[in-house]
Amino acid sequence: MEIRVRSAHPRDIPDLVAFNRALARETEARDLDQERLRKGVAAVLEDSSRGSYFLAVQDEKPVGVLMVTTEWSDWRNGLFWWIQSVYVKKESRGQGVFRRLYDHVLESARSARNVVGVRLHVDHENRTAQKTYRAVGMAPARYRMFEVDFVLAAAER
Repeated sequence: MEIRVRSAHPRDIPDLVAFNRALARETEARDLDQERLRKGVAAVLEDSSRGSYFLAVQDEKPVGVLMVTTEWSDWRNGLFWWIQSVYVKKESRGQGVFRRLYDHVLESARSARNVVGVRLHVDHENRTAQKTYRAVGMAPARYRMFEVDFVLAAAER
């Protein structure tokens, strides 16, 4: 079956929420608050400065998703596009769904005059995802990520 990539729309919110909840369960064993997540997804769709969701669809049914956000690089005088919230339904894995999503983002990034690169972060234990990212031509960056997560800290109290 053909895999097509399209921008997400407000009508896709239930699928985007379901994909993000499945991603959190699968990768971090976290059960995300559904209402907070729904509001977060809706906020992206309401304001494109926050990001953009892209859906991979087969027979008009969503089978995968990723979100793109931006980060300004003063060193490069341009934007990095960050790939986030990548999820492919289990039954659709190994069929090129992520490859189609990634190729779409890469092509769009290369055609945008102010984009200097594409990045993503991945859990250091998620070897399957790392293998996938290497297979599409990405390489590990020299940076480690550090954070203070106010939402997670509050939830763990």
